[in-house]
Amino acid sequence: MNDTYKVYLISDSTGETLDRVFLAIKAQFKNIEYDIKSYFFTRTESQIIKILDEAKKQKNSIILYTIVDNNLAKFLANGSAEKKIPCFGVLGNLILSFSKLLNQQASHVPSGQYTLNDEYYDRIEAIQFSMNHDDGNLINEIDKADLILLGVSRTSKTPTSIYLANKGFKTSNIPLVNENSIPIILKQKPKLSCVIGLTSEPERLADIRKNRLNSLKEKESTNYTNIEKIKKEVDEARKTFKKYGWPVVDVTRKSVEETAASIIKIHEIYKSND
Repeated sequence: MNDTYKVYLISDSTGETLDRVFLAIKAQFKNIEYDIKSYFFTRTESQIIKILDEAKKQKNSIILYTIVDNNLAKFLANGSAEKKIPCFGVLGNLILSFSKLLNQQASHVPSGQYTLNDEYYDRIEAIQFSMNHDDGNLINEIDKADLILLGVSRTSKTPTSIYLANKGFKTSNIPLVNENSIPIILKQKPKLSCVIGLTSEPERLADIRKNRLNSLKEKESTNYTNIEKIKKEVDEARKTFKKYGWPVVDVTRKSVEETAASIIKIHEIYKSND
C-alpha cells in the first residue's frame, strides 16, 4: 500500500492557481494517495508558523505555495527547510524571471489578478451574457456574441459556454434538434459570428443521456437514448455544419478545458480572417 502524502496548499490569495497546478501535477502520477489541506489568504508570519507546526506533526508532508511577498515567501521556505518539509514555490522563480526579462520590478501585490479593472468587468459581463444566452435563449441578440456553439443534446454546450465566459468570451449556445432549429439570421449570415459545431461519438452520447435521465429519476426516453436515432442526429448535425462551413470540435474524449482551448484557437483564426 502506498503512503499517503499530506499536501499543504498555501496561498496569499484565493488559491485558484495552486488548485490548478496541483491538479496538473497529480494527473501525471497514477499511484498517489494524498490528503489536501488548503490555507488561503495567508499573509502573516504567525499564520505560516501555525501551518508549519501542523505540517511537522504529519508524516509525508509536502508544501506548495503561491506567495508574492518576497519576505513572507522566504520565511516559509526557510521555516520549511528547518523542519525538513519539502516546500515548492509555484510562482516565485517565474515572477523573478519575468522581472529580469521585462526589466521592471513586479508589484508583489496579493490577488493582483483580481484587480477591478476593465478586463475584470468585461469578464463579468461575458459571464452574465453567456448565462442569459444559454440553451437558445435571447436569439434576437445573437449578433452580440463572440462565440456561438451549436450541438445536439449533451455535447457539453453549457459547461463549455460558462468556461469560455470566464475567459471573457460572450458565448451563446443553441441546441441543434434539426436544421430548422438554427436561427434564420445564422442561415442568412453563417459568418455573423464565430460559429462552432460540437459533436461526439453516438455511443458516448447514449451513455451520457442515460446517466442524465437516471440522475433526474426520469423514465428512459426511447428517442432520446436510442443509439440508432442518436447516430442519425449526429450525422445530420455534421452535414449541417459542413453545409454552412462551420468548424467542428469533437468533444468525445475532451474535457471542458480542452474543448474550450480548441474553440479559442478557432476564434483566433476567425478574428485574423475577419
